[in-house]
Amino acid sequence: MPFGTRRLDNLFRRNILEPALSTDIYHSMTYQETIQLLYDATPQFQRIGAAAYKPGLDTACKLAASFGNPEGKFRSVHVAGTNGKGSTCHTLAAVLQSAGYKVGLYTSPHLIDFRERIRVNGEVISEHGVIDFMKRYNAMALDLSPSFFELTTIMAFDWFASQGVDIAIIETGLGGRLDTTNIITPLLSIITNISFDHTAQLGNTLAAIASEKAGIIKPGVPVIIGNPTSAEVLKVFVDKAAEQNSRLIFSQGPEKPFQHAIHLPAGNAVLYPATPFGDITSELTGDYQSENAANVMAAVMELREIGFDIPDNAVAEGFANVTKLTRLMGRWMKVGDNPTVICDTGHNEGGWRWLSQTLRLQNFKVAKQQGKLAMVIGFVNDKDVSAILKLMPKDALYFFTQASIPRAMAADEVAKRAIASGLDGKVVANVAEAVNQAKAAAGTRGMVFVGGSTFVVADFLASIQNTTN
Repeated sequence: MPFGTRRLDNLFRRNILEPALSTDIYHSMTYQETIQLLYDATPQFQRIGAAAYKPGLDTACKLAASFGNPEGKFRSVHVAGTNGKGSTCHTLAAVLQSAGYKVGLYTSPHLIDFRERIRVNGEVISEHGVIDFMKRYNAMALDLSPSFFELTTIMAFDWFASQGVDIAIIETGLGGRLDTTNIITPLLSIITNISFDHTAQLGNTLAAIASEKAGIIKPGVPVIIGNPTSAEVLKVFVDKAAEQNSRLIFSQGPEKPFQHAIHLPAGNAVLYPATPFGDITSELTGDYQSENAANVMAAVMELREIGFDIPDNAVAEGFANVTKLTRLMGRWMKVGDNPTVICDTGHNEGGWRWLSQTLRLQNFKVAKQQGKLAMVIGFVNDKDVSAILKLMPKDALYFFTQASIPRAMAADEVAKRAIASGLDGKVVANVAEAVNQAKAAAGTRGMVFVGGSTFVVADFLASIQNTTN
């Protein structure tokens, strides 16, 4: 039987495998074999959903202690929220890199390669680093049975400590209070916004979800609040900050010099004029990025107060070169011309409220050019998508598809729900083929949008990589 198909009990426990044999397995295994083993041996939320969710910090704390508590060996910023976490983390990392700091970046999920989750100055963890961590973990023979996210979070912290990072930007996986990443004590916390997502795990009211996100607020650690969305959510943050004696910093509002509800188009970028750092041009162009920009600018101001040397030109360079510096993918990402092809990982109601506005504008533009807007969409099967479907443009051409993960909603089911929401189109089970058909339907003057699920985008980007390799 291939190593990648064996269960955790058969490979990771010393009472099953002798130490010498167990260690030899990792000496001889390739990176791909190691990753497959990691996927097969630990529950992975990305692939199977709620069955992999393991709330609580006990396992994470014990696992971290076994590796010498690496999370205490570097400074960090902790980022939670429903939408915008990834863009906020990547942009802040890009700014700090531009200022000359060695920056760790931990985000999830990955789109193509597992190693995207763990980066230092934009470079992913080495294949050897992954294999070495798993070899050391295996040799410990711990009786913990960690989840995929617990194990990979400690892998990230261990890598950052070994690489001597000056600071690490850490994105929560799900929620905050019981998220594995919450074992850190950061210099600064950021909560981007609150909307409905993962309600089965976090609660079915905005206040309940906010309470879980607010769990990252630590005693005496300042916290930046992005868009609290409602009075009830705001009260949750105010009360939690008061309880923890943490200073609350609001990144948005009329009195804030880095409030950018309106930004100006600047070719393939956007301009944020008259910020505390001067005029800032950002390559992240989705309308929703204005909130993320405000969060990052507020974070830079706070880090300066703490003692970080971040000159204005570093802020400008970081915003202008996020994808180059950190290898960010999937945020209103243009990947083709004639027709224009855009992909975006927005996958919940909050994200689609922003995306729908942008798509309506794009639909108007391509219609004037005598082109068409074609939408390639798919979802995961544990998400209520009715609110998202209602936000999608009614007059676009639709290609309903599914990602290549067990959690994917069947393309036929996507089509059924979409039709009930007033959308019409055709079913194409394979993402790459759906994109090809959408491009033909849109015409050279049109536009193709790929999204609905992070994993639809992942399949699409992987298909591009396979074509170019």
